[in-house]
Amino acid sequence: MLAQEDIEQIEKLVENIIARQPEKLNANVRYELDLRERTVRVEEELKHQRDLMIQGFDAMEKRFEQVEKRFEQVERRFEQIDKRFEQVEKRFEQIDKRFEQVDKRFEQVDKRFEEMRKDMNTGFIEMNRRLDRFMYWTLGLVVSATMVIINLN
Repeated sequence: MLAQEDIEQIEKLVENIIARQPEKLNANVRYELDLRERTVRVEEELKHQRDLMIQGFDAMEKRFEQVEKRFEQVERRFEQIDKRFEQVEKRFEQIDKRFEQVDKRFEQVDKRFEEMRKDMNTGFIEMNRRLDRFMYWTLGLVVSATMVIINLN
């Protein structure tokens, strides 16, 4: 084993050697300081990036809310258009009913005209019979009157 004096002497030698080479000691300290400084810069940049990401997410959330509102507006418009189409369909149904009523009226008018035509046909037939009788009677009277006149002369 080493004596206390030997240990002290070795410590002095090591300290002298280290004291003669301060660049290596300072280099390690500088390297650590550089690493710490870089670490701090990276942390600050990461914090800045996180803030930017949070802002971006907030902006996207607002944008999604706006898009959702627009979709709601479009949905309302479609509902209004659906209601309008329903109203138009009801109007068309009413128009169809009116056309059916008009068709029924035309059918009634056609029936009346048919009845009138039948009545007129029967009237014309009856009038033809009367004219025929009148002509027979007139012919008979003319022939009789002519015979009477010829016999009297």
